[in-house]
Amino acid sequence: MYSERFQQFIEMWQKDFAIERSMNEKVCLDRDGNPIPWYTYPAIEYMSQFDYRDKKVFEFGTGYSSMYWAQRAQKVISIEDKPEWFAKFSQEFSAPNWQMRYCDEKQGYENTILQDGEKYEVIIIDGKRRAECAEKAVQCLADGGMIILDDSDRVNTSLEYYNAIKILRQADLLQVDFYGFCPMNNYTKTTSIFFARNFNFKSLHEVQPINGWGNIWSMSRKQRKQFFHKQQYPVPDED
Repeated sequence: MYSERFQQFIEMWQKDFAIERSMNEKVCLDRDGNPIPWYTYPAIEYMSQFDYRDKKVFEFGTGYSSMYWAQRAQKVISIEDKPEWFAKFSQEFSAPNWQMRYCDEKQGYENTILQDGEKYEVIIIDGKRRAECAEKAVQCLADGGMIILDDSDRVNTSLEYYNAIKILRQADLLQVDFYGFCPMNNYTKTTSIFFARNFNFKSLHEVQPINGWGNIWSMSRKQRKQFFHKQQYPVPDED
């Protein structure tokens, strides 16, 4: 039988992270039904603090992340090489600032980022040929931007990921690894963000960090007292 505290923990994951629905329905959605990327929750919460309204985003790979970025950024271009996924997302997703482009083998997947001759503040590497995509991403990263490499923990077993991380680090980008659970999965993984040394995106809030999902400091003083009283713990010092 679960203890009361452990049951509260489970309820927090069900309610605040919507993880039960995500697993059962195989969707990447937050508790309010908004699309979120298939990154780790710590990475999602960190990135959600910033203002992307004047940022251009390029994705190697398409998914719920495409709509997440389209709701925040000035412009989003997503590359998809699987016909079935291209058809699926063409029907399910739409946004005036989002373009999904199909790429077959003849076009050169990693070279699609070069087509428009643009620089991007945010580049996501979450498709195939990640080392080759990393090499092109470095060339197309805007000043002060960041590159996101998902599933980076595969570096331990994959030469492709090893080379991708090596390329990004050799470009003098600062690597920060976000470990944890993610939507749809019952195991942990890692999402790594590689920051330009002069990264300085504006926050959406007056302070940083903001209270994350399930954080007690988003509660009122009265709610915190009730919360800790049930668990027979003293209320933490607020200084």
